[in-house]
Amino acid sequence: MRIAIDVREVCRPQITGKGAWARGCLQVLLQEQSHQFLLLTDSPLPANFSGANVTTHLFKHGPGWHFRAAKFLKQEHPDVVLCPTSYLIPAILHQSVPCVPIVHDLIAFQREPHNRKAKILERALLPRALRRAAHVLCISESTKHDILERFPELPLDRLTSVFAGPFRASPPPRVAKPAGILCIATLCPRKNQLRLIRAYAALPEALKAAHPLLLAGGRGWRDVPILRLVEQTPGVQWLQYVRDSEYDALLSRCAVFAYPSLYEGFGLPVLDALQRGVPVLTSDRGSLQEVAGDAALLVDPERVPSMTDGLQRLLTDATLRERLAAAGPAQAAQYSWQRTATIVLDVLSRL
Repeated sequence: MRIAIDVREVCRPQITGKGAWARGCLQVLLQEQSHQFLLLTDSPLPANFSGANVTTHLFKHGPGWHFRAAKFLKQEHPDVVLCPTSYLIPAILHQSVPCVPIVHDLIAFQREPHNRKAKILERALLPRALRRAAHVLCISESTKHDILERFPELPLDRLTSVFAGPFRASPPPRVAKPAGILCIATLCPRKNQLRLIRAYAALPEALKAAHPLLLAGGRGWRDVPILRLVEQTPGVQWLQYVRDSEYDALLSRCAVFAYPSLYEGFGLPVLDALQRGVPVLTSDRGSLQEVAGDAALLVDPERVPSMTDGLQRLLTDATLRERLAAAGPAQAAQYSWQRTATIVLDVLSRL
């Protein structure tokens, strides 16, 4: 089978959610020597994205990239096209070429804050992409539910949940005496750092002295109030975007991982923290509740007192921390990139 894949997000200097999913899945997919892969990109690929069964097609970066790629795909006519990060190719590609988009979330259709440009584009493109798709892959059961609720005309048998896997198959061990509260997420209203900082500020002084709040992640949109509150709140530090090695180090050193996002399609950092036995505080809604199961402390992300109470419990209740540290790896073990890649290939092979 010849599979064409849009891999642009894997090539970005700062990989975030969709790019991280594409990277993890493709690292397993490309090992399947019985298939041929045509990787479509606008910049050089990582060194490990190569092999005898891999061909790279680089098209000039810019607004015309999708149309150049779509024209190439019509001429090349692979058996299927997999689109992990964009809805434009699924929306414009000639229907003689089977196309499978991956839907990470329906943020553009939710009430939670979202980038205005992205919201306009996704609202315009996703309905057409879904109608034209040979099949639709959903990153979680929660996202699948959201799609069916928003587009009830879609047949259930055209949607499949593919999930995700942890960043490391075998992560480094945690340090002996972890300290601090860690949140890794792009700075933006949806990730809810403002409320997290306010919740932290309401903790007892002794806890704040022992446990600084570390925010890691690149700048996003409407992030100026977040940065201003970081500067105004003692004990809070913004580390900016962190590379893979520092990501590992931060997770190994923190006492608590906090991810009170208002809406997620999956929540990869939560899975990574669970896998490593880090006690997790996260939101009591959607995919975050799905991924965390009973292995995290769930709070109402729109109520600062709920978040403050949750942080205080995790920092002071050793029994609770021990229970979550033991439950996290077992919960995370349900997810792997091998499982995800197997589901993806099974769907593609049936088209």
